[in-house]
Amino acid sequence: MEPAAVASAPGRVNLIGEHLDYNGGLSLPIALPCRTYVAVAPRSDGRLVVDTLQEGDRVELATAELAPGEGGWAGYVLGVVWALASAGDGLTLMVDGRVPLGAGLSSSAALECATAVAVDALTGAGASADQLVDACVRAENDYVGAPTGTMDQTVSMLAEEGHALLLDFAAGDHRQVPWRPAGELVVIDTRASHALVGGEYGERRRACEEAAATLGVEHLALAAPEQLERLTDPVQRRRAAHVVSETARVRELVAAVEQGDWRRVGTLMTESHASLRDDYEVSCRELDVAVAAALAHGAYGARMTGGGFGGSAIALVPPGRGEEVRSAVTHAFAAEGLAPPAFVDGTASGPAEVVTPGR
Repeated sequence: MEPAAVASAPGRVNLIGEHLDYNGGLSLPIALPCRTYVAVAPRSDGRLVVDTLQEGDRVELATAELAPGEGGWAGYVLGVVWALASAGDGLTLMVDGRVPLGAGLSSSAALECATAVAVDALTGAGASADQLVDACVRAENDYVGAPTGTMDQTVSMLAEEGHALLLDFAAGDHRQVPWRPAGELVVIDTRASHALVGGEYGERRRACEEAAATLGVEHLALAAPEQLERLTDPVQRRRAAHVVSETARVRELVAAVEQGDWRRVGTLMTESHASLRDDYEVSCRELDVAVAAALAHGAYGARMTGGGFGGSAIALVPPGRGEEVRSAVTHAFAAEGLAPPAFVDGTASGPAEVVTPGR
């Protein structure tokens, strides 16, 4: 196809603040150099056609058939078109996805945001970044049916190179935090694929909503530690313990980053992993092996990142120790009989952008 507009959007890792977006807490993600590209061209036959340069079937349907749940893997693309009400007389969309799938690095949000920016450039609608984020979240929540929060789409749209994005989901605001660590952020794709459509992820979210209702707080992250004693359900109490303690850790980690105390940053990352493993129960064998191996070979700190149940881990490594940590993790996986991990560039990068304008 001859594209009329091309856009790209980054994947992300979250430095700390996991499962806090839908709980009204704080998160501190960065955008990654790996990006997904989407090219969009108009059609005049009333059809929507989505294809990919990677493995995946071509999806085609009439614009009149565009409705939540339609499109299979292409639902993340079609959902954005649906949310923006931009199907028009038809579109062809070509995807080149370079964010690893199933790695917990937000390949779905990268796909959504690249689609949104490309479609907006094609139509000349001039939507704001906030409007595009909203469309991408609606695509994931309402069209695809994944009960995720808003962190991934927000950082993909608003990231700045060399910065982390501090997101306050209760207040609805954000600020850039310079992220230039003394050393290296090693991103470890464990190759343990995860999926966030319903299932375990949805159960965690419902438990948090029920705990917030019991405590009478609008957002669970706003609860005080002493309030958690009122939760009689032990599962809800563990979930709430993670949410409340993680919110405090985000604040501490931002302060440590701004002070250049990288050992303290690492300690807080490791504490976050323990909370996710023990209280929120979203880690897995591969993530735990990666974290343990990184810590045993000199990392300041390490943790799982993303929704969990697989995906990726991160390790903050002193200068010159990155290769040692990567090798140690690889050998630890082999010793455990696990498939070899992969490693992703952890440099803090920029936001979704137009590559070729539509008009």
